[in-house]
Amino acid sequence: MEAKKIVDALRQALIEEMERDENIVLLGEDIAVFGGGYRVTEGLLDMFGEERVKDTPISEIAITGAAIGAAMTGLRPVLEIQFNDFLACAMDQVCNQAAKVRFMLGGQVKIPLVIRAPVGATGRAAQHSQSLEAWFMHTPGLKVVFPSTPYDAKGLLKTAIRDDNPVMFFEHKLLYGAASPGGKAKTAVDDLNEAFKPAPEEDYTIPFGIADIKKSGNDVTVVATGFMVHRCIKAAQKLGEEGIDVEVIDPRTLVPLDKTTIIRSVEKTGRIVIVSEDVLTCGVASEISAVVAENALFYLDAPVKRVSVPDTPIPFAPVMEQAVLPQEEQIIQEIKSVVYRGI
Repeated sequence: MEAKKIVDALRQALIEEMERDENIVLLGEDIAVFGGGYRVTEGLLDMFGEERVKDTPISEIAITGAAIGAAMTGLRPVLEIQFNDFLACAMDQVCNQAAKVRFMLGGQVKIPLVIRAPVGATGRAAQHSQSLEAWFMHTPGLKVVFPSTPYDAKGLLKTAIRDDNPVMFFEHKLLYGAASPGGKAKTAVDDLNEAFKPAPEEDYTIPFGIADIKKSGNDVTVVATGFMVHRCIKAAQKLGEEGIDVEVIDPRTLVPLDKTTIIRSVEKTGRIVIVSEDVLTCGVASEISAVVAENALFYLDAPVKRVSVPDTPIPFAPVMEQAVLPQEEQIIQEIKSVVYRGI
């Protein structure tokens, strides 16, 4: 049966890969008995046993260190961190160990490690609502993946598990398609569009470094990540009714980044808007802006526009949270400002 929700697509990928390779093990807080913070690993303990699906103590640095050691000695760990915010507790292990060990040892060991973590603001305030993918883009030795559909989630996770290098795999909470067991996380998949492509029940992988053009267009390029992909598609559909033809690109992987697809689109449209849920300064949009400036500056008919969260912690109050996140109407207005400035 095809998986129509990202949570089901991820679970399907884990099951298929664990059946294929007995060296794959799962580690994380509450992933076994409880089924994971967002139920991605629900039922896997019964299928594969406690030797391969392990609950861990609440210590991100210890979990990550154990996973790195397991990877160095022949296993292929998939580690779940309940919130990407808590990766801050494991930064030494992630950025000084996992990212560097293979390089420092001259390739004598491999680090086939996947670290999964949910991102995004869902009413959980400043320490549980961040989008920190740009931190890991800045660290050589890590691959960074950020799917926006069930189809992409399954294919990219299978590729990540088979990779011999550490992969940071980010999943937006509003795209899972299931509330957390605590029932507090909202779900937005019922309000999405046809671009939320389901994952078929078959073995397939998606190569890293290949962006997906979610909607073709000729007037302006919009590059978006995660949940913002769907917000941008909705904005593009409304702008189409006004005669503005928007191309929406989902990079899918931030490291490696498919610069070629982005640059070719800008060469065609002459305009670009980049939308992400991380903060503005030194964020995903900043890096993509630099790529465009270095490679397609003379094709631009208007300045590059970044649409991200202002440089502020995510507020707890719902009205304030919504005020700092890129909204559909804001995206529409920013696209218009670029299009009409370039005419």
